[in-house]
Amino acid sequence: MKIFASIVLSCLLGLCEIAGAQTPDVVSGDTVASSVEPEVGQVIDYRLPPDKLARSQALYETRLAMFVVGTIYSLLVIAVVLALRLAPKFRDRAERLSARSFVQALVFVPLLIVSIDLLSLPLGLYGHHLQRSYGLSVQSWGSWLGDWVKGEGLGAALAVVLVWGLYAIIRRSPTRWWLYCSLAFIPVFLLLVLIQPMYIDPLFNKFDSLEARQPQLVGELEKVMHRGGLVIERSRMFEMQASDKVTTYNAYVTGIGASKRVVVWDTTSRDMSIPETLFVFGHEQGHYVLHHIWLSIGLGILGTLLALYLIHRSIGFLLARFGQRWGIRSVGDWASLPVLMLLLSVFSLVGQPFSAAFSRALEHEADVYGLEAIHGLVPNASQAAASAFQKLGEKGLTYPDPHPLFVLWAFDHPHSRIACNSLQAIAHGRRGGRANILPLTLPIVDQPVEPIVRRDGYFRWLSVLRAV
Repeated sequence: MKIFASIVLSCLLGLCEIAGAQTPDVVSGDTVASSVEPEVGQVIDYRLPPDKLARSQALYETRLAMFVVGTIYSLLVIAVVLALRLAPKFRDRAERLSARSFVQALVFVPLLIVSIDLLSLPLGLYGHHLQRSYGLSVQSWGSWLGDWVKGEGLGAALAVVLVWGLYAIIRRSPTRWWLYCSLAFIPVFLLLVLIQPMYIDPLFNKFDSLEARQPQLVGELEKVMHRGGLVIERSRMFEMQASDKVTTYNAYVTGIGASKRVVVWDTTSRDMSIPETLFVFGHEQGHYVLHHIWLSIGLGILGTLLALYLIHRSIGFLLARFGQRWGIRSVGDWASLPVLMLLLSVFSLVGQPFSAAFSRALEHEADVYGLEAIHGLVPNASQAAASAFQKLGEKGLTYPDPHPLFVLWAFDHPHSRIACNSLQAIAHGRRGGRANILPLTLPIVDQPVEPIVRRDGYFRWLSVLRAV
């Protein structure tokens, strides 16, 4: 699950996230990758056959190298932009065209963002090549480039408005701009969460009525939603044609208020059984029922506040030392935007382990919720969950034993092996008469009646510690 605030701030500063993260966590217990084929019909542990294990290890090592190289390369791109004084050149051109600040932003921001993204394009091209090489993507290069162009257009349009507002606040309040900008971004975060499913997602993917395409699945999903007290009309349930671009699986709830909807990828409904699909959906529903969406938005807002404050405290020193060399007049100068981006990149990198640990904790809670949500609705809930993890990991070539430091720094999901083992342990605990490890009040007998939801701070922090 992605933090929407990070997306908004990245758009604001013209940063383009390229990474497609795996689904990992620290390894406990058996840490040796197994190459034994799981017994048919019974998944005990996340395992890969020898050929897929070798491919998953090669992909993991490449992604690890890309993480390191990509981080350094992204910082170097901004350094090159500063050294070549591209921002002052674009600023001068914008100021010559108009004295109005919005018109200046309309000229300056797209020129800078597109320049940076073009310099960063090799990383995106190689990333797509990697996805195609390992069979994770079937999207043609023409389609991929079309999506890239659409993303650039949307990002530039959003960035024009946000950067214009950012610099208007900086110029009006040079000492407290970081606070006022953080407050101003809150409605932007909420607006993006609201409009993304209705207006942005359809630009990149095709959505059909789930009831028309998978009528047998709709009724089962409604049972899972009832257990969480979630009501979404059938007219807002969709099947996304993911098979045009990827081979992997997903099913989720997205949007807020009037834009809330259910989405199931056609790859999921095609290749996964209904119990497995219900678990994947139950996991995503858990993010709503357990208020993870709002927690993530809240964390994003706090992260934005902290990042902007640190930038405020740091940028003066950098401009005093290098501003003349870079052709930047002051913090309120359009040309200071690459410096803001550079500082944001550094602070984001430092804070990434904390946000990743927080995300892993939420994902672990959602895993347990998914297991509880389908208990009694499918014959063997723990096996449905374990089988879903096996298929998700096997299709995505998830490596069983990533390095703990890489997990700590970059992985925002528990790893398939750890998630699978955790849910098996939870199911075993239930059979042994022990209480659930998460704050859920779902019935543990085979009769789905009461909607959930109870929260308990102790178990929330226990899951955070487990995720770290």
